[in-house]
Amino acid sequence: MPNGILIIDKPQNWTSMDVCAKIRGILHEKRVGHGGTLDPMATGVLPVFVGQATRAVEFAENSRKEYVAGLRLGQVTDTQDVTGETLETRPVTASRRDVEAALGCFRGDIQQIPPMYSAIKIGGQKLYDLARRGKEVERRPRPVTIYELELLEQAGETDYLFRCVCSKGTYIRTLCHDIGQTLGCGGTLYSLRRTMAAGYTTAQAHTLEEVQEHGESLLQPVDTLFAQYPAYTVPSAGKENRVRNGGAITDASLPDGTYRVYGKNGDFLCLSRAEHGTLTSIKNFFGA
Repeated sequence: MPNGILIIDKPQNWTSMDVCAKIRGILHEKRVGHGGTLDPMATGVLPVFVGQATRAVEFAENSRKEYVAGLRLGQVTDTQDVTGETLETRPVTASRRDVEAALGCFRGDIQQIPPMYSAIKIGGQKLYDLARRGKEVERRPRPVTIYELELLEQAGETDYLFRCVCSKGTYIRTLCHDIGQTLGCGGTLYSLRRTMAAGYTTAQAHTLEEVQEHGESLLQPVDTLFAQYPAYTVPSAGKENRVRNGGAITDASLPDGTYRVYGKNGDFLCLSRAEHGTLTSIKNFFGA
């Protein structure tokens, strides 16, 4: 059965779940999940986990992401992007220098109020379901982190492209809305491409047509998700059996930290944490 990670270049106007459904059909595998939702209007990197690799989805969802986004000043919409209904248009007097200065207000740890058109649940109901019924409810600000925010170019009289590296839970359309509010003219998102997620980039991404043609040969091993951590090979068959049975092992020479743990034959066994010479599994991936 296929097991591994497909790095998909999500096409526009597809939901992330649409992509998963397509992969299920191509690979004939029911266990398929994605590592971080992309809105239908967005394109770019969508890691899709297949088979036993779905056990790693949580690690992809929690990783930082990189986007190239289009900000349109002078327009405010109900969805905070151009797919929504325009609520307001305002004249734009902000210069490129003004936009660059405004970006500085959003670097680092910030608070975002989630948009009404989002899948967050309040009182057991998804916000976008309430929004579609014309209702708006109070949303609490949520902490997110903007690690990098760089103006790339002015793409038109009121249009700007910027690059953003951010934490899980960041809404780029809300970022555009808030930048517009800071500049006093309003703003909305007109384009969005994710260029990195879970450490994978557009250079590694494949179209659905390529997956249709090449199938599971495009699957990446699940341990590539953890490439930032050093590898550790279990030194004996006895200790490997202990790891495979979910037990901790000891190695006094091992510095504290997170490790990719492998068996003697090269099998990826688990992601583990070493503390004071004891190596304990965080998540097992036997056979993934």
